[in-house]
Amino acid sequence: QVQLVESGGGLVQAGGSLRLSCAASGSSINVMGWYRQAPGKQRELVATSSRFVTRYKDSVKGRFTISRDNAKNTVYLQMNSLNPNDTAVYYCMATSSLYTYWGQGTQVTVSS
Repeated sequence: QVQLVESGGGLVQAGGSLRLSCAASGSSINVMGWYRQAPGKQRELVATSSRFVTRYKDSVKGRFTISRDNAKNTVYLQMNSLNPNDTAVYYCMATSSLYTYWGQGTQVTVSS
């Protein structure tokens, strides 16, 4: 069983920055990352990180950076140059064995 605790969301003006953090309890964690869901839209991948591969949604490349502290089982998402299209609930995720676990979500709102 893996539990995820997120922090760092909030309200920011367009062009600003936010940093999300997600701490995982448990072991044998493989992939960690972030998804987001805007109102009326499906949940979508933002960025994920495994031992060998890092993936980003095309629209966030060059603006968002995912990083991990494996000793702390923590994943971060540094978000720069935010725009209103980035407004969503951001969910942390982690995979362990055959299961995918999700955090409770943290709201990110970007005002124009």
